[in-house]
Amino acid sequence: MKGILLAGGSGTRLYPVTKIINKHLLPIYDKPMIYYPMTTLMFMGIKDILIISSPKDIDHFSALFGSGEKLGLRIEYAVQEAPRGIAEALIIGENFVGDDSVALILGDNIFYGHDLPVILKSAVEENEGATVFGYYVKDPERFGIVEFDKDYNVLSIEEKPSKPKSNIAVVGLYIYDRGASEKARNITPSDRGELEITSVNQLYLKEGRLKVKILGRGFAWFDAGTHEAFIESSTFVRAIEDRQAFKIGCVEEVAYRMGYITLEQLDNLAEELRKSTYGEYLLRVVKEEEGRF
Repeated sequence: MKGILLAGGSGTRLYPVTKIINKHLLPIYDKPMIYYPMTTLMFMGIKDILIISSPKDIDHFSALFGSGEKLGLRIEYAVQEAPRGIAEALIIGENFVGDDSVALILGDNIFYGHDLPVILKSAVEENEGATVFGYYVKDPERFGIVEFDKDYNVLSIEEKPSKPKSNIAVVGLYIYDRGASEKARNITPSDRGELEITSVNQLYLKEGRLKVKILGRGFAWFDAGTHEAFIESSTFVRAIEDRQAFKIGCVEEVAYRMGYITLEQLDNLAEELRKSTYGEYLLRVVKEEEGRF
C-alpha cells in the first residue's frame, strides 16, 4: 500500500499566520503539524509516501523530510497548483500509486487512541473497495456525514448537509483500492469548484464497496484547521505527553517502533536534536531500549 499526505490548501481559516507559512509546518505543541498524519500512515505499515503541497511550499517539506531515508521511508513530492479539492490528490498521485492500494490522509488531521495502529492495520487488511473512518461530532453541518440503517450499514454520505441524518462525520483518512484515481477522474467539480472526496466515496457506496469504521469514545480526532482547533489539539497533546511521559506523533520513535530503522539509527537522529527537549526524549527512548538487552 502507498500513502498520500495532502498538505496543500491556502490555510485561509488560519490567516494571517498562514499568509507566510504553510499551516502544516506550524507546531502542534512541540512538533510540526505534519508529523501527526505522517506517523498515522507509518502506523499503517506504509513506507512509500507522496507529500502533495502548493508550489510555494513543497520545497519546505522536502527540506524537512528529504528522501525519507533517515526514517526508513521513501518519500516523494508533488505539486497541487491550486486548492481544487481533496479528490484531486488521487489524480496527482496516480502514477505514484500505480497498481497499489492507497491511504490518503489530510495534513491537518490528528488521530489518537488506544490500539490505533491495530485498528488501522486491520482496516488495511480488510479493505475490499473503500474504507473511511467516522467520528461523532456535535456540529455535523460542517462535515461529510454518514447515514446508517439500524444495522450500521451505510445508506448515504452527504457533504455539509443542512439537515444532517446523523452525527457521524467522515474524517480525513481514506483507504482505497487501485481504482480510486480513475473514480476521481470521473467526478465533476462541486458548486465551489472542487473535486470532493465525498463524491469518490459515493461511487464506492453505489457499488456496495464502502465501509465505515467508527472511532468511538476512546479516540480523539482533531481537524486542526481553525484557531480554536489548533489550540485544542496543542493542549491535548501537551496534556497527554506531560502525564504519560511519551510523545504523540514522534516520527523518529515511530520509525523505530515499526522496525523501519535500528536503535543505532535512532540514536544518531537523537544526537542531531539533543539540544531540544524533543531530542532529549529520543535519547531517553534509546537509553530505555538499550536497557532491555
